[in-house]
Amino acid sequence: MAKNRLIAAIDVGSSKIVTLLGQLREDSPDKVHVVGVSSVPSRGIRKGQVVNIDEAVTTITSSVEAAERMAGFNLSKVYISVDGAHISSQNSQGVVAVSEPHGEINSEDVRRVLDAARAISLPAAIEILHVIPRTFTVDGQEGIKDPIGMTGVRLEAGTHIVTGSTTAIKNLQKCISEVGCDISSLVFAGLASSEAVLTDTERELGVVLVDIGSGTTDIAVFLEGSLSYSAVLPVGAKNVTNDLAIGLRISLESAEKIKVFLEKINIKDKDEDVDISSLELPEEIKTISYRTLVEGIIRPRLNEIFQVIGAELKKTNLAGLTPAGLVLCGGGSMTVGAVESAKRILSIPVRVGYPTGVTGLIDEIESPAFASSVGLLRFGSRDMESGSSSAGWMDKMPLKSSLGKLGDLLKSLLP
Repeated sequence: MAKNRLIAAIDVGSSKIVTLLGQLREDSPDKVHVVGVSSVPSRGIRKGQVVNIDEAVTTITSSVEAAERMAGFNLSKVYISVDGAHISSQNSQGVVAVSEPHGEINSEDVRRVLDAARAISLPAAIEILHVIPRTFTVDGQEGIKDPIGMTGVRLEAGTHIVTGSTTAIKNLQKCISEVGCDISSLVFAGLASSEAVLTDTERELGVVLVDIGSGTTDIAVFLEGSLSYSAVLPVGAKNVTNDLAIGLRISLESAEKIKVFLEKINIKDKDEDVDISSLELPEEIKTISYRTLVEGIIRPRLNEIFQVIGAELKKTNLAGLTPAGLVLCGGGSMTVGAVESAKRILSIPVRVGYPTGVTGLIDEIESPAFASSVGLLRFGSRDMESGSSSAGWMDKMPLKSSLGKLGDLLKSLLP
């Protein structure tokens, strides 16, 4: 491994743009050493999608430049998170004959079977983000995780395919290109978060990851170690902030300050008033009833969000196959009462996931709110180590054959 290779990630969220710069070091190959961190309030992004390119480019540029100054390195290639309600998923099967009958299955056979699974019918405005192998079958023998080196005639692959809107993806790509960076890979934000907060045991047993962001909620269901279902819901922690603003008749900025303040304090008597004079709100509110805030405004909205999540999980028919329960992350997971609401509505074990697998300048990012940001770095490090993407396999099949690329090259040389 090359010494101290640089890796970069930009998490484009509805509330904040996070840029992380890390190094892969020989002395700690299983962890990414963070050398640059920047988080700036997001502009031009709504519910995970670009709605104003100029504002988005300005915000992303300021985040990137701040991280570069801290690290002393310039970004070249970056891993980018993709979010928004346009994200959807489906499972697909692929079947091929092994190139050498009764010979060993090689990486080219795996590439061909994943290419076969990729051949699904999609609308014109939808494109594939990931093709993630779930399990392989060799001559009828099921449940194989890595078929390379095995002997067989017929190779099958069950895959999970994550798709997104071509328009939303191209707008995001344009923003990144105007910042002056090349994209190493686009990564579904829910998949990125899972890299940072889930354990191998949870993945194997079956677990539901729920990343509650400001404008969206990502769902990723893992069964037997592999991603089996992905979705993005157009609800998030901003809905709670809006309810507080309406209920208390204050600005959104003041409502957000109160929500964050409640996350940091520990109240034993729910009937007592909370002193918020230290927030110095322009509305000049000094004290407020804890019970009114939490049980009257915040809890009903959280219950509604988890009811929507529960309905989405019910559609998958996977709800009873996740004994490891539910792992909450994202900024919304820290909302007061979130864990209790999740347990009450979904009736499964719930824990809050904190990002792991990084060292260095991590004081600012040791929070569930940075799960997808840290996960992008970890995804990138595994990608660089394996020379491929999701789950150690090349999930991005070549769109053109070598002959097609040669034709393009010859055309470019013609006058």
